[in-house]
Amino acid sequence: MTNFNCSKNFYAMNTPENYNPLMKHHCCCPDQERYFPQGDPMSRRKFIRITGGSALSFATLSGLSWSALAGSPLKEQYGLVRQSLVVKPILVYSVPEYRHQASWRNWGGIQTEEDASQEISRIKGELNKLLSSADFPLEFLPPAGIQGPGDIKGIRDLESADVFLIYAAGGWMDTFDALHKMDKEMIFFCRHKSGPVYLWYEIISPRYLRQHTDALAVSGVNESDVVIDSQDEILWRLRALCGLKNTLNTGIIAIGGPGAWAQPKGVVPEKVREKFRFGIKTISYDELGKLITEARKDQSAVNRAEQRASEYLGDQSVTLETKRSFVDNCFLLDDVFRKIMDHENCRAITIKGCMRTIMPLAETSACLTLSLLNDAGYLSFCESDFVVIPAGILLANISGKPVFLNDPTYPHDGIITLAHCTAPRRMDGKSREPARIMTHFESDYGAAPKVEMHKGQVVTNIIPDFNVSHYLGVKGVIVDHPFMDICRSQIDVGYDVDSHTLAKRMQGFHWMTGYGDYLRETGYALRRLGIEWEQL
Repeated sequence: MTNFNCSKNFYAMNTPENYNPLMKHHCCCPDQERYFPQGDPMSRRKFIRITGGSALSFATLSGLSWSALAGSPLKEQYGLVRQSLVVKPILVYSVPEYRHQASWRNWGGIQTEEDASQEISRIKGELNKLLSSADFPLEFLPPAGIQGPGDIKGIRDLESADVFLIYAAGGWMDTFDALHKMDKEMIFFCRHKSGPVYLWYEIISPRYLRQHTDALAVSGVNESDVVIDSQDEILWRLRALCGLKNTLNTGIIAIGGPGAWAQPKGVVPEKVREKFRFGIKTISYDELGKLITEARKDQSAVNRAEQRASEYLGDQSVTLETKRSFVDNCFLLDDVFRKIMDHENCRAITIKGCMRTIMPLAETSACLTLSLLNDAGYLSFCESDFVVIPAGILLANISGKPVFLNDPTYPHDGIITLAHCTAPRRMDGKSREPARIMTHFESDYGAAPKVEMHKGQVVTNIIPDFNVSHYLGVKGVIVDHPFMDICRSQIDVGYDVDSHTLAKRMQGFHWMTGYGDYLRETGYALRRLGIEWEQL
């Protein structure tokens, strides 16, 4: 069996000896800002690389037994598990010598070793404040000062960094070129008024980015990687890169195999493998059925599920409007899914077919189960739609919050309805929204949450295309959580885009929605994958 090391949601994949073909496709349900990739977006990204080269990242799991899984403790942990982004701050400066009747110094306020020492202290203070305000896992290595390429060899912790935060006070292009060759993400910071003015505040565009031409000329770097003065501008870029780091090489369990809504078999999952380097592990419905059957015979597992269901329903913000047995069975299914993921060292799962597969096996729908998993810090999605799943994993890893895979309707009058039966309740990553536990709408069976999402909440909406090459982003506000005869969790979202324009630009099918405004972070991360981002 292929072993994918997926701990902490950052996955290094080994080459499988045998390729298992994808299972048969099945569908459960019938003025702009742009980021354009420059050159090869994956040519120098250290944390995009995967162990083992261009490995096939598909595998089929078999031979699992409940007796082998049941021994591991049930982990009641809330909050998405993310690995820290490691940043190396580097001050590049020059100490010029006076020459009579000659231009002996460049622009800039860092001209002496004393100036550089004071600047390092200033940088440390700013980074300490930045670290205290970060809402994502972040680590700053000690700042280093260099004057030229020869100084780089003396910095011992460069390889351990994911990102070089370059304070471009002075120095010359050969220093930047040497850092660029180390295959790290690079963010350039220049001072205008936040301290002594930097040389590269003047020349970073014509000298470095454009290399004395009229077009961008450095692979993997563009204008969005330059920050002037603002610490907040540094922070959101680091947030984006942290999200990207934790998304690439994600290991995900695909119950019934990977799919893509209404798309040809295998095409989209292969594109996702190429761009996002996902490790997709398939479990057949027969294998899952055996596990569920064994778990239902395990009285301790049944008792645990019933106890957890009682605690969940004891919440005064929850009302039960379906059979209690459906809820109990959802918690048992939750136990099974967690044990599978924990066994495979993964924290993501998706189900391809639920209506005619999961329901007979589990005697419930999987809707509430997926909601519970998202609330617990896992990443769980219905329909195995790999058109939109990467967008959800990326948005969750950027924001640190659960996300809502949904069916969009037709935009009109500044409103669009988004609905599905698997919404998380901890949409803000902390507190539970009120919920009515009802049947799954289309089947009128099982247990599905109608989550009453917060009115007035700003949301990020990501709209992927079927080709995994172009994503749209729309900022919205929840204006209502109606109760129509559609999927149970439903929100009316207002937006500032012209409705006809949005309708005309609709692409793909499913949307991904999350609390907060993370549009700029999403576009910044996607650029590294060669996916065009367009914010409507």
